[in-house]
Formats: sequence, structure tokens, C-alpha cells
Amino acid sequence: MPHEVAYTTSKGAIASITPTPADHLADQAITLNTVNPGPVDTGYAPPDVHAAVARRFPAGRWGVPDDPARLIAWLATDDASWITGQVINTEGGFRRGT
Repeated sequence: MPHEVAYTTSKGAIASITPTPADHLADQAITLNTVNPGPVDTGYAPPDVHAAVARRFPAGRWGVPDDPARLIAWLATDDASWITGQVINTEGGFRRGT
């Protein structure tokens, strides 16, 4: 993402700081995680970009808003109570280097 330095820097910063507040909140039984949704089709990409990005997924499709939402909903349940301070990628196998 050579033309998106500020965007990738901010994503890296969020990933880097995630463990610190998670550690501070753990004693209060509060979990904190970061979810990286990867490319999600929210209608912002023009058709040529949409097609090019879709080819970078093994399934040949962008994520839809419900894809990361299901993970986030699960993280809010008791089943995920042991997961904290993590950066979780939910990006359908998105290939950045191809």
C-alpha cells in the first residue's frame, strides 16, 4: 500500500498498543482485542479496483460487513473470555503481495 502510508501507519500503531490497555483492563475481567477486517465491500471501491482486489482473495470475493461482525459478536461472548490483547485478522486469506 505505497500510497497509503498514513493509513498503514495508524493500523500498525493500533496493533502495537493493543496489548497495553488489554493488560491494564484484565484485572477487571475486561477483554480488549483489535480486529483487522481486511478489505470489506462497503461500496467505496470503483469497479476496476473492486475486481482487482477480489482476485487477491482465495474465494474470489471481498469481505462483506457481516464477516468481521460475526467475529466481533463472538468476542463479546463468554466463549471468548480467555482471548485478550490480540490482533485478530478476519480477512479471508487476502493476499497482499500478489
